[in-house]
Amino acid sequence: MNNPQQSARVGLFFLLGLALIWVTFETLTGGKVLKDEGYTLVAGFESLKELKEGDEVRMAGVRIGEVKSTRLANRRAEALLRIDPDAIIKADATAVIVLSGLIGTNYVGIDLGTAGAPDLVPESLRRAPRSLISRLLPFLQRTPEPVGEIRTRSAPDLNSIMAQVGSIGQKIETALGSLSGSLSGDGKSPGLFQKIDTLVTENREKLSATMANLQAITDKVNKGEGTLGRLISDPKLHDELVTTLAEIKAGATEAKTFLANAQSIIDQVKAGKGAIGTLVFDEKIGDDLRSTVATLRSVSDKISRGEGTLGKLLNDDTLYRDTQAIMKKADRALDGFDDTGPITAVGVVYRGLF
Repeated sequence: MNNPQQSARVGLFFLLGLALIWVTFETLTGGKVLKDEGYTLVAGFESLKELKEGDEVRMAGVRIGEVKSTRLANRRAEALLRIDPDAIIKADATAVIVLSGLIGTNYVGIDLGTAGAPDLVPESLRRAPRSLISRLLPFLQRTPEPVGEIRTRSAPDLNSIMAQVGSIGQKIETALGSLSGSLSGDGKSPGLFQKIDTLVTENREKLSATMANLQAITDKVNKGEGTLGRLISDPKLHDELVTTLAEIKAGATEAKTFLANAQSIIDQVKAGKGAIGTLVFDEKIGDDLRSTVATLRSVSDKISRGEGTLGKLLNDDTLYRDTQAIMKKADRALDGFDDTGPITAVGVVYRGLF
């Protein structure tokens, strides 16, 4: 075999070996040798809750990355999240550790955030170029430094939920035990059922008499006896009751109307309208009224003191006696009218009076 053919075969085997190595390496690395690794975010939690390297990162249920590594820093647990370069996370998005099932693994769930919010990581950092060595030998590359930090919130894990369920179960069991003891008794004191049985046994005759009385009352009501029976059985009494209720309703309506009118009058008085309103709220009329009352009081005082004609007439006895004497003379003068003529009568009256 000549040297050129041998060289060709060696070269062919070498190329096949390289291709086989490439396929094997691509299979083991998931085809990420030449693929863009994306960018890294840090998410801080009080506890990672069994979250480990390789767990998925999902947004709205869609896988957008994985947990690159975990670490402790600044008295908290941090997870470094590798995010695909095409995944855009808003600045107000929140990450939470979610349990995928009762026997499943945890994953990091990220909400969509607000549509108008800015991006948490700009596109220039999401698609930062990598060196050829880091692309061909990713196992030599250290974990990249995070380019941003996402907000997080805590969610109850399975252990805390099961602990709360166990606590609730114990409380329910205790409550049921207390209820059972109250109903059945605890051996020292009778329960509710035992007390009811004793009460019924001891008062059997009274209960029978009470039931008989109720039956008698029911029979009377059915026969139309008594007030209730007549009310139920007598149509006339029913109609009278309906009429009375209608009259009461009409009276209530009239009372409501009266109150409305009274309120209207009160409003008019408050507004100073009408005689009463003017009298109450008009200062000039009030002053005139006070002046009139003062004048009447002054006149009354003068009359009481005997001042003036009316005062003298009421308080001076001499004027009363003079008036009485004049009346007697007038009476004597009138007695002589029958015997004298008109002219003579005038003279007689004049002489009698003066």
